[in-house]
Amino acid sequence: MGAYILRRLLLVIPTLFGIMLVNFALVQFVPGGPVEQAIARIQGGGDVFGGFAGGNNDAGVDTMARGSDSTYVGARGLPPELIEELEKEFGFDKPPVERFFHMLWNYMRLDFGESYFRAISVIDLIKEKLPVSITLGLWSTLIAHLVSIPLGIRKAVRDGSRFDTWTSGAIIAAYAIPGFLFAILLLVLFAGGSYWQIFPLRGLTSDNFDSLSPLGKVADYFWHITLPVLASTISAFATLTLLTKNSFLDEIKKQYVITARAKGLSESKVLYGHVFRNAMLIVIASFPAVFISVFFGGSIIIETIFSLDGLGRLGFEAAVARDYPIVFGTLFIFGLIGLVVGILSDLMYVLVDPRIDFEKREG
Repeated sequence: MGAYILRRLLLVIPTLFGIMLVNFALVQFVPGGPVEQAIARIQGGGDVFGGFAGGNNDAGVDTMARGSDSTYVGARGLPPELIEELEKEFGFDKPPVERFFHMLWNYMRLDFGESYFRAISVIDLIKEKLPVSITLGLWSTLIAHLVSIPLGIRKAVRDGSRFDTWTSGAIIAAYAIPGFLFAILLLVLFAGGSYWQIFPLRGLTSDNFDSLSPLGKVADYFWHITLPVLASTISAFATLTLLTKNSFLDEIKKQYVITARAKGLSESKVLYGHVFRNAMLIVIASFPAVFISVFFGGSIIIETIFSLDGLGRLGFEAAVARDYPIVFGTLFIFGLIGLVVGILSDLMYVLVDPRIDFEKREG
């Protein structure tokens, strides 16, 4: 098992290299880089994408008006020295290959650089935003597993009953609702003030959090995360429940279960002594997918809707602003966490069923 884990850890390096290479190559062809953003601000445009999105005024009228105004910098053109200075400031005065390997060398030393548009290092930004994303990811994953696994087992044992039918209808309805739509529904009903003002509208803690008692801080924390965690959990809960039910149903119908029952074992001993260990393997295999989908995929939308200052929102805003150090830094962290979680999933396989030997399977 040790050799297998070592090989998996060694594979992390080329995998991260491939991820960074592909994304670095893609951003070279995306218009509106940091230099163009800075030039747009100097020219008074404010946003290099304004013309595409219709954010500026009418193109023809606006251009003619500015062209006739001698004070408009864009009409006269920017001096080449200024453009060269901007390229040097953002590091674009060097060839792409040199910039890429320089970035890799810095990442090997866990030096992610500084934000182009914020006076703070990327690693400090990640440390500042990480608790919010971890809160959403861990609580959502934990609640999804605590609810889905017992419910899925119950549905498998009582397959075809009225309980199974009604819960299946509720689960299918929950699965059909997009996470962002459910988040907006929760926001309007319980935090928007239109119906019930029960939960706070934004943030992870109250303004007077430091002055609260220890018990009050815990209550305030859970009060703030209730709606975001519920919105993040809904789709993962539905998927995991159906996965657990189908996994246990498949095991219950196998020959060894019939043999165990014929020998006089009780249903609980058959279920938890034999079926549970085999059926839980596929559920454990889904843990990385559930965690990654909640932590990465759902965090961008949920954090934006509930105004939570986490990694998802940080990465989205950095991508829009073309703040490449933050984009690549968060991408590196996300990729590394995803790969490590995959290795932890294999270790959990062995803990549940020691008979599994990944080294023999690879051989």
